[in-house]
Amino acid sequence: MGASRSDGRVMGLAWALVLPSLSLSMLAAGCATGPAVSAPGLSLRKVVIYRNGVGYFERAGHIQSDRVQFRVRKDEIGDFLATLAVLERGGSSVRSASFPLDVKDDEASGPGPSPIPLPSPAPGPGPMAAGNAPKEPPSKLRTVVMSLDGKEHDLQVGYIAESPVWRPSYRLVIGKEGAQLQTWGIVQNLSGEDWNDVSLSLVAEAPLAFDASLATPVIPARPKVTDGGDVIAVVPHAETSMAEAAAPPPPPMAMAPAPMEPEVMEDVADKPTAREDRRRSANKKMSAPAPKGGAQARSMAMSIRDAGGAISGGLAAAEPAYGGRARNLSALAAVATQAGATRYDLPHPVSIPDKSATMVMLLDREIPGEAIALYAPDGGVPDSASHPFRVARYVNKTGGLLEKGPLAIFSEGAFVGQGMADPLPEGATATVPFALERAVGIDVSRETREEGARLFHIEGGALTIARDVVTLTKYRAKNGADRTMKLLLKHGRIGGARLYHPLAGTEDNVGTGSALVPSSLGPRATVDIAVDERQEITRQVEWLDPLAEDAVGGYLRDGRADAVLAAQLKEAWTIRGVLKADTDEQQKLSEEQEARRQANDETRANLKSLEKIASAGDLRSKLTARLAGDAAKLDKVSKRLIELGVRIRENQVRFNEAVRSLKLVQPLPPQ
Repeated sequence: MGASRSDGRVMGLAWALVLPSLSLSMLAAGCATGPAVSAPGLSLRKVVIYRNGVGYFERAGHIQSDRVQFRVRKDEIGDFLATLAVLERGGSSVRSASFPLDVKDDEASGPGPSPIPLPSPAPGPGPMAAGNAPKEPPSKLRTVVMSLDGKEHDLQVGYIAESPVWRPSYRLVIGKEGAQLQTWGIVQNLSGEDWNDVSLSLVAEAPLAFDASLATPVIPARPKVTDGGDVIAVVPHAETSMAEAAAPPPPPMAMAPAPMEPEVMEDVADKPTAREDRRRSANKKMSAPAPKGGAQARSMAMSIRDAGGAISGGLAAAEPAYGGRARNLSALAAVATQAGATRYDLPHPVSIPDKSATMVMLLDREIPGEAIALYAPDGGVPDSASHPFRVARYVNKTGGLLEKGPLAIFSEGAFVGQGMADPLPEGATATVPFALERAVGIDVSRETREEGARLFHIEGGALTIARDVVTLTKYRAKNGADRTMKLLLKHGRIGGARLYHPLAGTEDNVGTGSALVPSSLGPRATVDIAVDERQEITRQVEWLDPLAEDAVGGYLRDGRADAVLAAQLKEAWTIRGVLKADTDEQQKLSEEQEARRQANDETRANLKSLEKIASAGDLRSKLTARLAGDAAKLDKVSKRLIELGVRIRENQVRFNEAVRSLKLVQPLPPQ
């Protein structure tokens, strides 16, 4: 393909995709070792490595034959058949592809019919027609033959095969004004063949890829049908389909077209001169010498792409060398790309011998970064419960996703530590521990209480309020160093709770169950930091409960309150005020009545004990007068209680009627 942009993302390119049928043939075994897939005349042009154990491989070449043979490892034939896409320029097409089956010896003792003739045996080890080949040990390779209907073909084939995942490795150099991030990719070639001058791409994504055993024969069980006559035993149920607008007719001579860029959809035959000019221009750019020095290192950085196009800068992509119309399949679009995936494309060809690995630079960027302290207790580091980690904190400003990988950290011209970076999307901030900061000590304490009252639900005269369970976590940090330190506290969040008035700059990280709380420690200073979390609970209370008064009062003072409901509550609350005052007085008088009754009973008992003592006449007179006075007061209290009882019963009815029509379904969110 040369400078072609085709990289397995066939969706969007006007390829002639031709693989109309697969027919089966009994083919003989060949050599027992070799690459996953090989094809004489179709050299390997492009390799795309993913993070899920598969790679996309692309071969292309000019074939002067009526067939093409592929040597496929037995364990790879399922992936090959499930993902093989054939792209052809020139108008001819592939008629069929045949491949061998693994069957028992007694079932394959004689020659079977073959849908296509087999090629003549080549010198040396190679495929031979079934029935003519000598008996050999079971082979690890299988032969797939594509039958063509012409003599000359410009073919390009793409498929996936198992491949070791590529792995990133990072270098972060922290300076006074920021940081420098280098990203390297480690690629291993275990394919069984050398990769010579291939276009290499690395994708920071793991698209779905499964092991499809298409080469294994499957004969499912079938139901048996007996002749029972033509009597219809039931009345079939009719189905009705509503009318729909007719779909627009497809473009002429097109089958299952894929989304294509307008420029690519132009027919090659219509504008041959323009296409050739574009191709020559792209080839010229691809062959331009690379700049020297540090700029050359940065030019080795791959342009980062997602499924929609370029994210970061890079070399201009060339016009595809193949074109035409989609025939039957959409090629490898679903396997080779995935929306939003970050892709690294090497700007120059790469050679990786078989059974070897190479390390290529992907990025060399200036990004925001610094070294600070992070308190994040880890069970594997017992001292981290009392001391924070030293961490590298940096922002991904590379234009794409940074995959998980080891991070070597340098500062002030020296290596300071190593950490493991998690996957980091564009624009996100990473905080990677690399050492323990023993100059800072931290103590932690917690307290819990209930606080506040809010209207939560009112319906049918029943009142439900909401309260906050307040958990206050207090951190005391002491800096024993003679320099100012920037500190982050990794606070484990309580599920379902909210941060209440968090400190400025606090990062509440949804999905990780933690919050990063910032602070600054002066030299030899001690700082107290409090994190307030509140979790809402609800309970049903009586209207005369003090918590109900707090909840209604808060609602009436809230500017977000519903005006109609607030007016109804005010009216009901006027009645409640009278009812509450009467109820409180009733309770107070009831307590006084009980006390006076007890006092009268005691006075009567004393009088009875003095009635036969002649010398106690004066005391009896005093007690008698007290009893009469208390009886008068008791009568007054009893009368007032009767009056209050009548008023309370009346106001209770009025209040119940006032709150019966109140309804609050959607409470105000807590502030």
